[in-house]
Amino acid sequence: MFDIDRWREIFESIRSNILRTVLSGFTVALGLYIFIVLFGIGTGLKNAFTEGFARDATNLITIFSGKTTIAYGGLQADRKVVLKNDDYEQAISSDPDKVENSTARYSANLTVKYGKESGSYQISGANPEEKIIENRKLTEGRYLNSLDMNRKQNVAVIGRMVQRDLIKNGSPVGKDLEINGTMFKVVGVFSDDGGDWDERMITVPITTLQQMKKGSDTVSNIFITYNTALSPDEAIKYGDKLQKDLKAKNKISPDDENAIVVRNNAKNMGETFQFLFIITLIVGFIGMGTLLAGIIGISNIMVYIVKERTQEIGVRKAIGAKPGAIVGLIMQESVVITVISGFIGVGLGVLSLELIGDSLEKYFIKDPSVGWGLIIAAFISLVISGVVAGFVPAFRASRIKPIEALRAE
Repeated sequence: MFDIDRWREIFESIRSNILRTVLSGFTVALGLYIFIVLFGIGTGLKNAFTEGFARDATNLITIFSGKTTIAYGGLQADRKVVLKNDDYEQAISSDPDKVENSTARYSANLTVKYGKESGSYQISGANPEEKIIENRKLTEGRYLNSLDMNRKQNVAVIGRMVQRDLIKNGSPVGKDLEINGTMFKVVGVFSDDGGDWDERMITVPITTLQQMKKGSDTVSNIFITYNTALSPDEAIKYGDKLQKDLKAKNKISPDDENAIVVRNNAKNMGETFQFLFIITLIVGFIGMGTLLAGIIGISNIMVYIVKERTQEIGVRKAIGAKPGAIVGLIMQESVVITVISGFIGVGLGVLSLELIGDSLEKYFIKDPSVGWGLIIAAFISLVISGVVAGFVPAFRASRIKPIEALRAE
């Protein structure tokens, strides 16, 4: 293996047959390059979808209302359904062991002022568990607590963008904001992976906001995170039961799909991961196809190389070269070309994914990349294929009688 003369001979053969070497190496490099880029884009799709779900709790059930489309229980169609506090209480108390966290939310767009600065922001009335459900991270101060709720305190937790817009100097904690003519003390600042939109919100106790709305008990949404011990099927059945019970309470037809809407991440994630599984299969099929094309290309070129060197093989055998030495020489040359070309293909593939980066994020491809385990496996597969591709024709040629080999054209 470390015979210096053999290595000189191999590199001399490569140097003397540049076109042949380039053609055989090109199929290897191209196969690995396409394989890496395809799998990288597939990973980017997974990352984008996974991040989309990670912005809020992955086990989230969201309930909101609309208008009835079917007359039912003596009530006409096109009736606006309004969720209330007792709807929320019923939802979380019907199966308490299946509830992890929950909050009712009452939302309103209101004018907020601080000094000379002002703007319109979404004010969300909620309870302390909103922080967990929304995956919010405190950067300063604290979030709401039970005391704020019970006493209907005028306190607010603001998003990072609200701080940037209104309170430009110093810490906002302890400062007063005027919300729709009422003063609220800022007790905390949060960041949210959902981006600027989610960080341009202000949360206050729902009890306080409902009191500002003339004692209203209306809620805009109900958020429930189900117990993670539930299987996907159990979580879906739980969401369906919530919808059925709320329809019955509000005298809504069981067949009315618009009056009470339940969005269940268990159902959405199942459909999304089925889609991702299909994408992975397609990418894997195409990727394996490119590797197979590379293997076939190596095999065809090695057959051509051995045929081209038939007379050389005859000369070697005539002067006493053993069949094993001939086979070893050709296989070693094949491995050298395959390894060098493989490194080139891997390097170009990884570089392409690095250059792509997040430039395709608008096409739902985020941080495309391929694990080194998969790259190494593909690389080794091609090297082994190169060995086999070189061995089969070389072994056949080594068994030809010297006189027949010398007569070959």
